[in-house]
Amino acid sequence: MKLAQYILFLICFTCNGLLSVAQDGTYQKQLYIESGDTLPYRLLLPKNFKPSKKYPLLLFLHGAGERGNNNEAQLVHGGKLFLKDSVRDNYPAIVVFPQCPASSYWSNVDIKVDSNTRKRVFVFAKDGPPTKAMKLLLGLLTEIDKNYKLNSKQRYVGGLSMGGMGTFELVRRKPKYFAAAFPICGGANPETAKKLKQPAWWIFHGLKDDVVDPELSKLMAEALKKIGADVKLTLYPEANHNSWDAAFAEKDLLPWLLSKVK
Repeated sequence: MKLAQYILFLICFTCNGLLSVAQDGTYQKQLYIESGDTLPYRLLLPKNFKPSKKYPLLLFLHGAGERGNNNEAQLVHGGKLFLKDSVRDNYPAIVVFPQCPASSYWSNVDIKVDSNTRKRVFVFAKDGPPTKAMKLLLGLLTEIDKNYKLNSKQRYVGGLSMGGMGTFELVRRKPKYFAAAFPICGGANPETAKKLKQPAWWIFHGLKDDVVDPELSKLMAEALKKIGADVKLTLYPEANHNSWDAAFAEKDLLPWLLSKVK
């Protein structure tokens, strides 16, 4: 085999290999780098992915316990849901799971401990600069928009705990970007609700949550209803902080989510 033919063979083999990775039902490991800072993320492309076709985007933000840089922990909660054949067959989408650095937080929030109850108190900023993680996340979305053909009317975001808080803040920072959002056991400053009106909301929380007070979700749902937003609130009477288990089990979650169009 001549050198030129061999090089062509290697190029074709490599491209075919990359294509098979994109469609084999696993999350690809990727890195987004900006100004020396790195945001690991996992990417799942639809079955029979066609680069020329426009797909919905589904972004999921993990909780504080999955922070780091191993590019694996962020898939612990929710990662398996989007690998199900029934989900991939019926709701083809580009799914992205970024991983927040251990030293940062998705949301711009001050976490204190009540001296009497010893419970965490979350004080959410109404505005101000984004955290390092949020800044990287905003950059990642811009890069994904450039690299893939997305259906601009079907972009969705959800998250749990810290990721639920990040969901509210990300929508605030990109108020016209998402068609729907589903924060789980999260929260935000109710005074920011007027900036969150456009997407449809399905908010989840466990009433026995002793990590993030369910009142935070209740207050956000009430504030969103007052401004006329499309919002649903589901409270699980027996669930503690892991209300994401119940939320992921909701048979209507994905049909509801993908039905929302800007």
